[in-house]
Amino acid sequence: MKNKKHTILIIDDSEVNIVTLSRILEPDYDVVIARTGREGLETAKNIMPDIIILDIVMPDIDGFEVIKILKKTVATRKIPVIFITALTKTEDEGNGLRLGGVDYITKPFCTEVVKLRVKNQSRMLNYISTIEHLSRIDQLTGLHNRLSYHERLLSEWKLAVREKTTLSVLIMDIDRFKECNDTFGHLLGDNILQKVAKVVAKSAKRPTDFVARWGGEEFILLLPKTDSEGARNLAEEVRESVEATTITLDDGRSTNVTISIGINTHSPTKECAVYEFLHHADKAMYTAKDEGRNRVVVYNA
Repeated sequence: MKNKKHTILIIDDSEVNIVTLSRILEPDYDVVIARTGREGLETAKNIMPDIIILDIVMPDIDGFEVIKILKKTVATRKIPVIFITALTKTEDEGNGLRLGGVDYITKPFCTEVVKLRVKNQSRMLNYISTIEHLSRIDQLTGLHNRLSYHERLLSEWKLAVREKTTLSVLIMDIDRFKECNDTFGHLLGDNILQKVAKVVAKSAKRPTDFVARWGGEEFILLLPKTDSEGARNLAEEVRESVEATTITLDDGRSTNVTISIGINTHSPTKECAVYEFLHHADKAMYTAKDEGRNRVVVYNA
């Protein structure tokens, strides 16, 4: 995963400090300036910088007060803050670290020290970003995993409640997958999962459509602002595409598989439960299994 150029917000009332830090950092980072504590808080909220460099002594509210507000605000609490200061007392440094600061840069600035301290935080951000990305991806298929799906579902559910729009979900299960594993072995089983995952992923035609591996041989597709008819039409496309896909092993053996799909479409309200929304789609999928597999069933209350 390619690391982006990080944005650094400098909050400092000293023009000399701003010019010096900008000269040091601008070759490697996007630098944004705020000249007061209050301006810094507003800018942080608006641009969501990757790192904040914060002066302690400022005319309106000092850096200690600024970081308290940053850490109490959900949107900004995770942004790493590096203090810059001419204060030399150990208790000042300890106070900043207790409040959530990650490092200190003392004045007058040493170019190499500034670069290294900021670079260390930039590397840490890249590590965290990579770990968070991997924790939300299913390693076999490359799709989002169940955790990632739940996060997206809750976000889209809240949006649908606010905008009074419909939300559709497709739960898909590969038919007789255990028999394929028993007949051809787990290598072909993995191949089947990967091929079906590609078909399902292609069905997500809009940026808001969201595909994930639900677990085992199950996949799930979230379709915001999609009615029952639209969801059913898309589900039939997926079912037909999976049925037409031939899965081949290195030794020449091949097979075709089918999937059963359950659909639920709902207009969420604050009184509705997300669990029931998914449960009804799952129930429809098992109805498709009971009715002979390789079919689409829409939940009907």
